[in-house]
Amino acid sequence: MDTIASVTRLSPNIVRVLGQNPGKFTLQGTNTYLIGRHNPYTLVDTGEGKEAYIPALESALKETAPSTNLESPDVSDIIISHYHGDHVGGLPSVLALLRRLWDERKTGMPFKPPRLHKFPLATAQLPEWSNLPSIIDSLLPNSFTPASDEATFHELYDGQEFSTSSTSLRVLHTPGHTRDSICLFIPEDRALYTADTVLGKGTAVFEDLKVYLSSLRKMLDYHNSNSYDLLYPGHGPVVAKGAKLIETYIIHRSERDAHILEVLQSPPPPSSGDSSGKAAWTTWTIVSKIYQSYPESLWAPASQGITLHMNKLEEDGLVKRLDGEGVHTSWGLNAKL
Repeated sequence: MDTIASVTRLSPNIVRVLGQNPGKFTLQGTNTYLIGRHNPYTLVDTGEGKEAYIPALESALKETAPSTNLESPDVSDIIISHYHGDHVGGLPSVLALLRRLWDERKTGMPFKPPRLHKFPLATAQLPEWSNLPSIIDSLLPNSFTPASDEATFHELYDGQEFSTSSTSLRVLHTPGHTRDSICLFIPEDRALYTADTVLGKGTAVFEDLKVYLSSLRKMLDYHNSNSYDLLYPGHGPVVAKGAKLIETYIIHRSERDAHILEVLQSPPPPSSGDSSGKAAWTTWTIVSKIYQSYPESLWAPASQGITLHMNKLEEDGLVKRLDGEGVHTSWGLNAKL
């Protein structure tokens, strides 16, 4: 963390501000981005709410991306890429900062709170552990500009052209990591902001593999028609050869599918079977076979990904669910491959 600047200007249009939450899964921390050549800027994501993020964002707004128009707020719009807490948790403290910075100018003009934007997702579709509803409930009145229907978020949609004060963005709905995940095309930078759909390092997790792969292919198709080079990810460094990395993601998942099918064509371990005692591959024994060269401490996390692969292969009609639940689900091939 000491070697990574909290605030970095990536281009004339983009300033990256780290969320101050480095970790095994967040890498250098959540990347948040100020977009625009001058204020009012658009802020993409708000970190998870770490106290140290606010001084970093304040520094960015005062030093790296200072206001040139004192009659306009520092930030006019905040885009949330998806509902995960490490991207939306900082929203209350960010709104408080923007109000404080405006009051410190003492212009005598009324403060215009920023608009908040997110791809729509019903509360019923959120997992029980999501803190998004409580974050929304904690927002103070007049700290943001609601939508015309008084909703907290102005709803984003696929293909939307989103204009900032000095640049433009295009919204791509890219579900898979989450149902509401989006990417943003930034034409002037020939760049795609990918949130957690594609990371700057390592591979991403996902809720639905089939949908996720469809989104990756959509991103590649978009590259073919709009020719972006860079990826600005939600975690990790900037990616110079964006399309190549997306292709690598697709290939990796295809190879994992092929490996699973190869395993299912081999005899299962005698100790592995369904409730009738008939030998069969289970999710757990597939994991133990594929990850046999890795420490067993990694098998449990890996089983989540294998489960999602099995769900996709079942949906594709290549495998069938025989018996059991969870990691003890037994599987068979639907046809001879």
